[in-house]
Amino acid sequence: MTLLIIRHGETPLNVTRVLQPADTPLSANGLAQAGALAQRLAGDAALRPTALVSSDLPRALQTAQAIAAACGLPLITSPLLHERNFGDLRGLAYDTLGFDPLTRDEAPANGESTAQFSARCAAAFAWVLAQQAALGHPQARLAVVSQGLVIRQWLQHGTLRLPAGLTAP
Repeated sequence: MTLLIIRHGETPLNVTRVLQPADTPLSANGLAQAGALAQRLAGDAALRPTALVSSDLPRALQTAQAIAAACGLPLITSPLLHERNFGDLRGLAYDTLGFDPLTRDEAPANGESTAQFSARCAAAFAWVLAQQAALGHPQARLAVVSQGLVIRQWLQHGTLRLPAGLTAP
């Protein structure tokens, strides 16, 4: 079985380096990226997913919906695949914080600590593997659309292994 791990398309706040609120949609460029990826997946028999799961945050959902439409797939969503919750820091520019929120272990007000986020990412990956196992055939390809920090967590903590020559961001 194959997992296709996909980060959502670009958002306006990616470009301006702002910690994104949960409801941030894709930019025009992000919508174009999602559409191009969807067409690429639909047009390549070796990549075409047989099932699709996604975070239900708008930016991931918009990306997944483009893939679902192009590939004729139903879409299953889970909040386990959400980006790390930065609480009251959401909506603020990185440059105005005076620190890197990605390196802080403690939870910001109304947000998740690194430990809470790590535990949720582990639960998310277990859920993804259960979805993949439920497909029940060795040629299944499950596309997973999520946020960058979730994918980074999976890569940095050994949940996923990159092919030789590639590195995690």
